[in-house]
Amino acid sequence: MEVLVPILAQLIGGGAGGNVVGQLAKNLSLGTTGNSIVGAIGGLVVTWLAGRIPGLDTLVGAAAGTGGLDLGALAGQGATGLVGGGVLTAIVGIIKSSMAKA
Repeated sequence: MEVLVPILAQLIGGGAGGNVVGQLAKNLSLGTTGNSIVGAIGGLVVTWLAGRIPGLDTLVGAAAGTGGLDLGALAGQGATGLVGGGVLTAIVGIIKSSMAKA
């Protein structure tokens, strides 16, 4: 259970970030389901990457001996997931819209 809660925070944060980008930039939207799926993937990937960058690793609780159900680490993972989900949704939306124009 200690492993699932951080992953859920990343997935939920990423899905929310993807949907926020889809609502703010209609031309980048992939639809609600697409925004949620791509955002969730982005949330997982960016949070994983942030855990490997010195300085950001403490934000997501990846430093030795931290993580788990620590409220600060969960908030960091959710926030990082939110940003990652938004960024990946925007990238995929840009690719999709440029392919539709071609």
